[in-house]
Amino acid sequence: MSISASDSAWLGRQFAAIDMAALNASAEMLERLDNKYVVAAETLERALPLLRAAFDVLEIDGRRAFAYENCYFDGAGWQSYFDHHRGKRIRAKVRTRRYVESGLCFVEVKLKDRRGITVKRRLACDPAGHGALDAAALAHVEAAYRDLYGLAFPHGLDRSLDTRYTRTTLVAKAGGERLTIDSGIAFRTDARSHAVDDGLFVVETKSANGNGIADRILRALHQHPVPHCSKYCAGMALLRDGLKHNNFNVALRKLGARSPQT
Repeated sequence: MSISASDSAWLGRQFAAIDMAALNASAEMLERLDNKYVVAAETLERALPLLRAAFDVLEIDGRRAFAYENCYFDGAGWQSYFDHHRGKRIRAKVRTRRYVESGLCFVEVKLKDRRGITVKRRLACDPAGHGALDAAALAHVEAAYRDLYGLAFPHGLDRSLDTRYTRTTLVAKAGGERLTIDSGIAFRTDARSHAVDDGLFVVETKSANGNGIADRILRALHQHPVPHCSKYCAGMALLRDGLKHNNFNVALRKLGARSPQT
């Protein structure tokens, strides 16, 4: 029987546990090269023995799978979306992220440096403010953008998309590499929503060179990184009518979603 999104707790039990302190000591990954794969349940099951030998699972208060709620912000012309679609080097995604079980909340800015490495800057915020950006949050966004690019943040920010999923985080026993497995992925705007099939998982590898242990395991199973596989962009393409999305079509197909009409 194939695993599904509802089996996320079972998935975590397949690995030895590591706590947050050990994770931070072995694999601090705020700057990394990452690859994203869309993996079917039966393929993930085949990968488990090799992953189990090389990775431990993050455990907090007895839990090994955690619900994430993200609220993304974009400009009136969806500049963040289109910057990603065009592959611009200078770009940013802004969100608030709430860790459901712990109640912790952060304002996060995701950027790309000149090497193409993802840089994430985050600031703790009041969980009651999830889904909004106050003055401190906006100042954090401005400072993160200016520090990396030497430019003022180029547009306003309004709530554009909400996402929710359950995440299992694996950490290489040798350190320096992280793997996340997301299931139960759902997108929502004020007017529309879409849920990804329970038999599909978004697997993201994070390593110093983008060619880590997990990448090699997945490639051996004929899995390849999905270009432009951004949850934000996929959700926007699905739920916002009329957005140009051809660069996201592979990701949309892999996620089992019919490409929206433009």
